[in-house]
Amino acid sequence: MNRIGILGYPLSHSISPEFQQAALDHHQIKATFHRWEIKPDKLNAFFETIEIVNFLGASVTIPYKEKCLGLVDKITDSAHLIGAVNCIVNQNNQLVGHNTDGSGFIRALKTKHGFDPCGKNVLLIGAGGAAKAIAYSLVQEQINTLTIANRTVSRGDELAQRLKLNGPKINSIKLERQTLINPLSNVDLIVNTTSIGMKNGPDPEHSPVPPDLIPQNALINDIVYNPIETPLIKAAKIRKAPTIGGLDMLVYQGIEAFELWTKKDAPENIMYDAAKKALGL
Repeated sequence: MNRIGILGYPLSHSISPEFQQAALDHHQIKATFHRWEIKPDKLNAFFETIEIVNFLGASVTIPYKEKCLGLVDKITDSAHLIGAVNCIVNQNNQLVGHNTDGSGFIRALKTKHGFDPCGKNVLLIGAGGAAKAIAYSLVQEQINTLTIANRTVSRGDELAQRLKLNGPKINSIKLERQTLINPLSNVDLIVNTTSIGMKNGPDPEHSPVPPDLIPQNALINDIVYNPIETPLIKAAKIRKAPTIGGLDMLVYQGIEAFELWTKKDAPENIMYDAAKKALGL
């Protein structure tokens, strides 16, 4: 039996096994999708003991996306530029590190919501691993401007500098009310990549954008998927702004990974239904 799984620690929150197994079963692929909850001191041993013949690949989540860069045999150009691996594929008995976070994000924007980022002004909240992947992919889509808002300005500055060779006007600001006013005055897309508003996170009750500053004509995308309606999404709906929840990026990055592992078209509706069921929706 072939094996695929998700690699991280902890993993009790992950719903990837539910929607990925549903896709495998749909295609009658003889493979099981596992939760590989590996403690940090056991990570190297996990890679050393992989039975490569039966191993199709793995999703990679917190806290191993950066650590896996040095544990696979090859990494794609995009994963190298992003500085993180979230998908490992067994390619001719070599482990290849990919990053499907950004490409899954863009695919969800375009195919599920009909939003083309080309030429748009974007406010990106956060500067962590997911923000890096999304920012990289947005730059590839030839956006007009990118403003990175982060509580720690130096991290935002670092991400901005890494991206500036690639085209659009990019700047970094501190995530606070006063500095948000100007970029919010002319923005087409707002993306929250932080844990602000996440259930059981450090700040579950708040929106990263003050509710009264949310523009009505911008698309609000919060990649947090638990709860489905975060404080940012709730505030945006009150303002009658269009919204996208975090489930879309979660499923679409998984769709991209599934297609890399299996070389088959992912059954999108089946994966969405399984993900919603896993969340009790």
